[in-house]
Amino acid sequence: MSVKIRLQRHGKKGKPFFHIVVADARARRDGRFIEKLGTYNPITNPATIDLNVDSAVKWLNNGAQPTDTARAILSYKGVLYKKHLQGGVAKGAFDEAEAEKRFAAWLESKEQKVLGKVEGLSKAQADAKKAAFDAETKVNEARIAAAAQVEADAKAAEEAANAPAEEEVAAETEAATEGEAPAAETEENTEA
Repeated sequence: MSVKIRLQRHGKKGKPFFHIVVADARARRDGRFIEKLGTYNPITNPATIDLNVDSAVKWLNNGAQPTDTARAILSYKGVLYKKHLQGGVAKGAFDEAEAEKRFAAWLESKEQKVLGKVEGLSKAQADAKKAAFDAETKVNEARIAAAAQVEADAKAAEEAANAPAEEEVAAETEAATEGEAPAAETEENTEA
């Protein structure tokens, strides 16, 4: 029986979610499996992978063949490196403690890389958000300035329109005053 380590698709349309399983090569993609090793969510950035490393190494040592995508995931999580270290222990190149120490150091460096990527992504997202906010602030300031300019122009036009009317009212008032004054003089003259 040929055994494969492969992905089993779950999730909904457009949002895949995979189980990493050990299955008979003849079984359907989403069908019967022997053991579930973990999960893989490619939607998140970086992708979320939950994997039982020891069980995966056991299956690789027993002859299970990973598919291309499963091999990439196993390599990313250090399963293939741990299998390589166990081969060194079996040959007597170093002992089990040294192998665990090397694997722990590799995991630590890998975790630092992943954290660096997460921080870089969050920083890029924050920078993009700040740039969008600054652009929106500029647009709002331009709108406020344009509205203030339109208001100032309207006020100036209103004052210009009112100024001739005020001058006409003042001229009419003067004319009326001039017209009344001679009338008052003529009444005084007629009384005298």
